[in-house]
Amino acid sequence: MSPKLGDKVFVDRSAVVIGDVEIGDDSSVWPLTVIRGDMHHVRIGQRTSVQDGSVLHITHASDFNPGGYPLIIGDDVTIGHQAMLHGCTIGNQVLIGMKAMVMDGVVIEDKVIVAAGALVPPGKTLESGFMYVGSPVKKARPLTEKELRFFPYTAANYVKLKDLHIAEGYE
Repeated sequence: MSPKLGDKVFVDRSAVVIGDVEIGDDSSVWPLTVIRGDMHHVRIGQRTSVQDGSVLHITHASDFNPGGYPLIIGDDVTIGHQAMLHGCTIGNQVLIGMKAMVMDGVVIEDKVIVAAGALVPPGKTLESGFMYVGSPVKKARPLTEKELRFFPYTAANYVKLKDLHIAEGYE
């Protein structure tokens, strides 16, 4: 299978995107990112930014994981530099901090911040409206109004940046 890209998607030429991957309109995949949908599917929503050096993969079906886990990422998600997402589901308007690791079977609801360096262990659900920190991750506090306003701001900011790259012919 070959990746399917929506309208005005930016994929940096140093990124690797293979297999059953669909990326929604106005999303961006930045340098040295790897997205592998080679043994299950990856779905990335609209206006989502996957930043430099991130690794996105799935969990294949086996006796240990019947059915496996696809990687599902919603709209207006910002995935920080060098994050690792593996066979998990991420809602809309989520910030995954730099070098965070989100493992198999995790569900992150809408409007969540996962702090930089956090480890979200397999099978955990992160409740909407909170910040999570640490390794393993713990619920830290409710999100502030300013943080809630940040989700659409950062999504729009990365749309502008990828549009600039596309306009300059850098793809």
